[in-house]
Amino acid sequence: MRALITGGAGFVGSHLADLLLAQGHEVWVLDNLSTGSIDNISHLKDHPRFHYTIDTVMNEPLLAEMLDRSDVVFHLAAAVGVKKIVEEPVATIETNVHGTEVVLKHASKKRKLVVVASTSEVYGKSLQVPFSETADLVLGPSDKHRWAYACSKLIDEFHALAYYKEKKLPVIVVRLFNTVGPRQTGQYGMVIPNFVKQALSGRPITVFGDGTQSRSFTYVGDVVRALLALVEHPGAVGQVFNIGNGEEISIRGLAEKIKAMTGSASEIVTIPYDQAYEAGFEDMPRRVPDITKINALVGYRPTVDLDEILVKVIEFFRTQ
Repeated sequence: MRALITGGAGFVGSHLADLLLAQGHEVWVLDNLSTGSIDNISHLKDHPRFHYTIDTVMNEPLLAEMLDRSDVVFHLAAAVGVKKIVEEPVATIETNVHGTEVVLKHASKKRKLVVVASTSEVYGKSLQVPFSETADLVLGPSDKHRWAYACSKLIDEFHALAYYKEKKLPVIVVRLFNTVGPRQTGQYGMVIPNFVKQALSGRPITVFGDGTQSRSFTYVGDVVRALLALVEHPGAVGQVFNIGNGEEISIRGLAEKIKAMTGSASEIVTIPYDQAYEAGFEDMPRRVPDITKINALVGYRPTVDLDEILVKVIEFFRTQ
């Protein structure tokens, strides 16, 4: 298989490249390094089946050429992280919506399989936990920039499925739930790397909100294996899948666990949302996936639990 990964120098994209190469596939990466890092793929530069280009999906002639060489495109390029989304809503919408539009348009010309990476954020303020792919999606008001990301990714989903319905483009939509692991920096608000770095440096561990909000975290290795399993199954085309881990923990509980596992003397402090982000910021009280659908199709089950994830992340930052 010949795979193109947009956003392939990012956290998830670089791990996907590792797995594809390990399984004997050929990989092309396209990334503008806006949130990715060349360090994530530097170990692959000399691999004979790895190729990368520093540019953007908005460069349509280049994208079309790279799609010509590929059998499948994993479209991971996107604006990511709550901090970036709140601070740069225009870039968030333009990157996510127009970038996906360009990928779908050119993939459609050559009937290339497209995997569109969406997010658990699209479930918004729904209380139907665990979240099922067929559940209603409940977003907040448009004057709360926090929901711009969820809305932009939901438009991506509608757009991808419209191409499937009208133009017969093979697409798969995946909703990722808090993917974590080594190489994730926390630069744009990711909670586990931020907590680990704060704990290891002895700085206060900063919990935004009251800490009662809960999340479930998925190891990046489980996520990329799920992506490959889906592209290899014809029954996945035209479908939406959650990829996540049902193990749930409160953010306060996560901070306490990381403090204990690092042996840190850091104080755990809470910061109101309006100080951490912006006035009137709204958050999701829980975010837990129903993974029945993907399990039934490809047998997906997460293999790495939260404690093991934290061990891997702590070790990664200790060696940096």
